[in-house]
Amino acid sequence: MSKKLFFPAVAAWLAVIVLFSVQHPSAQGRGGAPVTLPDGAGRDLVQTACSKCHGLGLIANGFGYTRDGWDQLIGSMVALPAPDRTVIVGYLAATFPEKNRPKSVIVPGKVAVSIKEWIVPSLGSRPHDPLSTPDGAIWWTGQWANVLGKVDPRTGDLKEFPLKTPGSGPHGLANDSQGNIWYTGNSKALIGKLDPRTGEVTEYPMPDPAARDPHTPLFDNNGLLWFTVQQANMVGTLEPRTGAIKLITMPTPRSLPYGMVFSSAGEPFIVLFGTNKVASIDPKTMAVKEYLLPNADSRPRRIAITSDDVIWYSDYSRGFLGRLDPKTGDVKEYASPSGPKSQPYGITALNDVIWYSESAVSPNTLVRFDPKTAQFQSWAIPSGGGVVRNMMPTKDGDLVMACSGVNRIALVDIK
Repeated sequence: MSKKLFFPAVAAWLAVIVLFSVQHPSAQGRGGAPVTLPDGAGRDLVQTACSKCHGLGLIANGFGYTRDGWDQLIGSMVALPAPDRTVIVGYLAATFPEKNRPKSVIVPGKVAVSIKEWIVPSLGSRPHDPLSTPDGAIWWTGQWANVLGKVDPRTGDLKEFPLKTPGSGPHGLANDSQGNIWYTGNSKALIGKLDPRTGEVTEYPMPDPAARDPHTPLFDNNGLLWFTVQQANMVGTLEPRTGAIKLITMPTPRSLPYGMVFSSAGEPFIVLFGTNKVASIDPKTMAVKEYLLPNADSRPRRIAITSDDVIWYSDYSRGFLGRLDPKTGDVKEYASPSGPKSQPYGITALNDVIWYSESAVSPNTLVRFDPKTAQFQSWAIPSGGGVVRNMMPTKDGDLVMACSGVNRIALVDIK
């Protein structure tokens, strides 16, 4: 019941984008084909309860779940009376059992971690990106609920902040030096700023109507906010003092600029999810340089960088962890433990060790890769993960993750 139940092929994933805003139960299939749920006790209840928030094609065309999996997923999506929930779970488990989902391959190792998860207050909000702030809090974007959320890991206290424009689809997060939380309004073509002290939200609309879907925001060392605009094939900057926004179009059409990091010299590097390329931008001239990955089927989705300015990316389409040295253009690939259909996604670097998640396996995994030894280690995410789209380090050397489809935010304590 997540709005993005991912399919093995990137082409299918791109096709399902058109379903995100469709809510009528008869127009929810792949490629826009109508969906009619099979007969069975509970079908009408499923159509009523589930189609309020998303298309029924996301149920019919997904991987399916076990009975316990459907029960857990529904519990994180919507509050239902016990009798209705029992009927719905029974129907879904019988009609859409788990299928074609690769099983996790857990690689043992010497590092110990513990994963603590919190269910966010707004059911069905689909937390998209996490953010760890200097005060130790963990923030998330409640994309469906149109909120930003915050949890204090020490106390477990959770708080949500409503946003100004309805349906803005908050996506990525960044914090500035004054303690403000910035987000991309992916569905309403805006950048937003939340003052957590007052709850006040300031919005900065895109100056070009083509820039319809701001995606990943990140501050550089000079306080300039950079952001990708995925479907519009753009990258932008926002000057917080003036609100001025500048946009550039990427040279490769439909390249889908996605995740972003900065080098030690302040140069943004961006993975281009629509093609087999990584790009960098000269912050002074805004000139774009593209790095071609050797496999035409590579689709890098998120990105990390180590202290030697080497780029690491999650190759979502092929099930690989990739390493790009921008100085030489050399690329090296490492097969992800759970195989070619594991769909590596959220990724980060911590103390020059790479951490990422395999998003298509059951359950989702947290994977550790040590570049010095080229050794993997992995763990199952307790809730199943529900697609970990992004993660980042904390100031204490741990990790935060957003477990999107199961409506959770997570802290990974690295022993």
